[in-house]
Amino acid sequence: MPLSPKIHAFFDEPTNTVSYLIVDPATKEAAIIDPVLDYDHHSGKASTASADAILAKIQLEGLHIALILETHAHADHLSGAPYIKLKTGAQVGIGEHIREVQKIFRPVFNAIDVSGEGSEFDLLLKDGERLSLGGLEIKVLHTPGHTPACVVYQIGDAVFVGDTLFMPDYGTARADFPGGSARQLYHSIKRILALEPETRLFMCHDYKAPGRESYEWETTVGEQRAKNPHIHDGITEEDFVAMREARDATLTAPVLLLPSIQVNIRAGNMPPPDSNGISYLKIPVTLLPSTQT
Repeated sequence: MPLSPKIHAFFDEPTNTVSYLIVDPATKEAAIIDPVLDYDHHSGKASTASADAILAKIQLEGLHIALILETHAHADHLSGAPYIKLKTGAQVGIGEHIREVQKIFRPVFNAIDVSGEGSEFDLLLKDGERLSLGGLEIKVLHTPGHTPACVVYQIGDAVFVGDTLFMPDYGTARADFPGGSARQLYHSIKRILALEPETRLFMCHDYKAPGRESYEWETTVGEQRAKNPHIHDGITEEDFVAMREARDATLTAPVLLLPSIQVNIRAGNMPPPDSNGISYLKIPVTLLPSTQT
């Protein structure tokens, strides 16, 4: 029987993101999944309040942070990984296919400093790779579709699904970002849902489905298979792809898409500063042809 981790969730309401502190109770070794850097898009100011809340819990419990794990290069929040790495010395890991994501977005932002080889991260994780966390084992599963680099982390009876799935009453992640694929997403989700029905699934986001009053982020494989309207048992691959592509065509870009991608493909670091010592985030501008005659 695999050991179960102790799990602390930290919800960031401005970005609807859940970060997790995963603890081996026997050794007090711990990992953090998907930490958030607080960023105000209107002012360009960033703060570390969300990361500091995690660090306070670490200090209170006397934990040693060994790993900071990203499920993917997020498009809706900036990563707090560099700050936590500075405070703890932990290594930052992400799926090895981050190389593809860097190569997609490097020309978009003319980000010539971005390696395209993932060298900004300490660990590039392969499908099936296993990491030790005290007496716990972390298994990495490559789950492309939302982005080419998405991974989930299986730790005992808990799986941290990133942006593949939402709560059963909300559905599944979009697949229309560059490098995304609704067909790949279907197969990635089915891989997760092939696990034992009682396997606990922990979401990266929650938006409160209509009629639900509280935020939630824990469910099970069994609940997803029975209740998720996008991917429950009986939904075929063609059904899913048609639904997902039609739905994605109606969605607008996330508010923090442009700043998030620029920072997160750099492992959470800001772009190199200009000669005045200030880092700037770029906004590529596309001039659309006039519709006037």
